[in-house]
Amino acid sequence: MRSAAPAVLLACLALGACAHVRKADVAMPAAFEGAEGAPDRAPAGSIDLDRWWLAFHDPQLTGLIDQALARNPDARSAGARLTEARANRIESLTHYLPQGDAGGSTKRTDTHQLAGTVFNFPGFTSSGVSDATGATLNVSWEVDIFGRFLATSKAVNGDIAAARFNYEGARASLAANVADAYFQARGLAIQLDDARETQRIEQELYDTANKRAQVGLAASSDADRVAGDLAQAKAAAAGLEAQLQVERRTLLILAGRIVEPTSNIAVEASVGNLPPVPDALPSELLKRRPDVREASARVAAATGRSQLDILSLLPVVNWTPGLSWSKQSQPGFSVTAQSVINGAAITQPIFSIPKLLAELKAQNARSEQAVIAYEKAVQTAFADSEGALVSLDSDRQRVALLTDGEARAARGYKANKLGYDRGLTDLQTALSAEQSWRATRSQLTAAQVQAARRTIQVYKALGGGWPAERFPTDKQAR
Repeated sequence: MRSAAPAVLLACLALGACAHVRKADVAMPAAFEGAEGAPDRAPAGSIDLDRWWLAFHDPQLTGLIDQALARNPDARSAGARLTEARANRIESLTHYLPQGDAGGSTKRTDTHQLAGTVFNFPGFTSSGVSDATGATLNVSWEVDIFGRFLATSKAVNGDIAAARFNYEGARASLAANVADAYFQARGLAIQLDDARETQRIEQELYDTANKRAQVGLAASSDADRVAGDLAQAKAAAAGLEAQLQVERRTLLILAGRIVEPTSNIAVEASVGNLPPVPDALPSELLKRRPDVREASARVAAATGRSQLDILSLLPVVNWTPGLSWSKQSQPGFSVTAQSVINGAAITQPIFSIPKLLAELKAQNARSEQAVIAYEKAVQTAFADSEGALVSLDSDRQRVALLTDGEARAARGYKANKLGYDRGLTDLQTALSAEQSWRATRSQLTAAQVQAARRTIQVYKALGGGWPAERFPTDKQAR
């Protein structure tokens, strides 16, 4: 058996030398297509992506996001996972420190012989007080010869980094969700104002048609036709009021203010001026996006675990020094004993090698999965960013075109409405102009809201959140 041990050790070393984790392929194009010369694009680095929502210059939006980051269960849960990862790191690394517990005992016995012969000679008396006291300190220390501590450190440091980036990603997603819901609410407020304006216009048309029918200038069916459109406008306004209330409640829930009434959220019927988005290089995604950094950290953790599985095939050396002290006294004489024991043990896997090899193979497969997940995260990040940038440019061009079209349609409706009021045009002409204006106005509102939401998507896709070097404290994580 002794002659076989060196061969087993050499085989294990050879296996360890051959095992490795594949390097991830994270190559990306040099630039985003269509980004050069795009409108409303700010220079790279001119906007603070760490708190991108400040670029909107909206105090209410900033307040809602800050409240959500502090109170929302998703952010708090991610913070708790980060705290757990830190505790697990300490637990794993202290395994390589000396382990042991101190113990002590004491016992006193008082003996009185009630019958029989009582010997009073020293050492032979059976009556009196006996004391027994002892103390032990048992220590076990795994002597790290082959680098298990470093491999464990790599694994647990990867875990804690992944938990931190998951925490950052949860907060970044939460901020984006709040901003998205906020602009959806403002879009609904705009649509509600449009619906109320449509209701007012239909009411004016109904009053005019009704008066003209009463004096015999138009058929009574004209008023009946406008009455149907008026009822639809009122129903649309009521539906939008309900949707706006639901969106306000969503904002309160995200901000951790669920018990407050929805009236506490004031929603302005305007999207406002949208900030420009910064030009960025695809390579910056690897430095900024929390999901990419989390995937990279999980590769590092898996690599450390693969190294640990390799080292599990090598001998384990345990040093077990022990210290004990005892004192015992009996009636008539006392005995004191003291001893110090030092020992060591070496364990070399032999019959468990097939099992350990299978575990190593499984861990290598998990490491490959981590590498693939990292590559996928990079690809997804690039696709998200380029898609959001291209779509935002298209949305802003659409807003510009619809703004001009809405102004023209408004002028056309006002001219036809004036002609109908004076009896120069018929009802059908006025209604057609009004419907064309209303359709263009609705498309403009939808395009404005979509552009605002797309701006948020761009900031999120480019890695808006927190930089890699920022490390939240336990108090912040909670």
